[in-house]
Amino acid sequence: MKRTKRTIGVLFALCVAATSAYAIEIKSLAQAVNEAGRQRMLTQRMLKDYSMVGMGNTFDNPKEDLKKTVEMFDDHLQGLSAAADKPEIKEKIAEQRKLWEPIKKMLSEPPSKEKATELQEKLDQLLKVSDDVTKLFAKETGKKSGEIINISGRQRMLSQRMASLYMLRVWGIKDPKFKEKMDAAMKLFEDSLNRLMASDLNTPEINKLLARVKNNFMFFKMMNRSQTKFIPSLIYKKSNEMLKDMNTVTGLYASQKVQ
Repeated sequence: MKRTKRTIGVLFALCVAATSAYAIEIKSLAQAVNEAGRQRMLTQRMLKDYSMVGMGNTFDNPKEDLKKTVEMFDDHLQGLSAAADKPEIKEKIAEQRKLWEPIKKMLSEPPSKEKATELQEKLDQLLKVSDDVTKLFAKETGKKSGEIINISGRQRMLSQRMASLYMLRVWGIKDPKFKEKMDAAMKLFEDSLNRLMASDLNTPEINKLLARVKNNFMFFKMMNRSQTKFIPSLIYKKSNEMLKDMNTVTGLYASQKVQ
C-alpha cells in the first residue's frame, strides 16, 4: 500500500514537472508584453478555428490548430503567472485563469451553433482581461517601445477577430452587432497600422512587413463593403498571413533595446 502511494506520488510529481516544462519562460518585460498580447490574439484564433470546424471546413486543418492554440494559451498563462511580480498583475492573471477554465472545457467539446454565441461572449470577456494584463505589463516597462509592442501585438488579435466574425457569419450565427463589431475592429486595425508605419522605431525589415500587412488588409476592406458571403478558406488564409507578419513585427519591436 505504501509502495502504491509512493508510486502515485512520483507519477504526480512527474506530471507536474512535465506540465511546467512546457510553460514558456519569460525573461524580460518586453517579452512579457509580447506574450501577454499574444493571449489576446489566441482568444480570437480559437473562435475562428472553432467556427471552421463547426462548418466542416478542413482547410489548413483548423481542428489541429485549435488543439495547439488551446495548449499554447495554457502554456503562456503559466509563463505569465511566473513572470508577474506586482499584485495588480497577479490579480488580473488570476481573473484570466478563472475565465479560461470553462472556456477550455467548451473548446474540448464538438462545436455546435447552439454554443457558438455563448463561446463568443466568454472569449470576448477573456479578451478584455487579456488586454488589461498586456497593458499592465506595457506600463511596467516605462519605455516608449512598451506601448508600441502593445499596439503591434494587438494587430495580431485584430487580424483574427475580423476573420472570426466573418466565420461566424458564414456559419450562420446571427449577431445583431456584427457590423458594429466589424467596423470597430477594422477602424482600430487601420488606425493602429498607420501609427506603426509612422513609428521612429521602425527598421527597413519592419517597414517591409507592415507594407505587406497593409496590402492584405485591403482584402478585408473589400470584404466589408460587400454583402455577399466570402470563401472561408480565403478569409482563413489572409488572416493567417497578416498574423504571421504582425507576429514577426511585434517580436522585432520587443527585441529592440530602446527607451
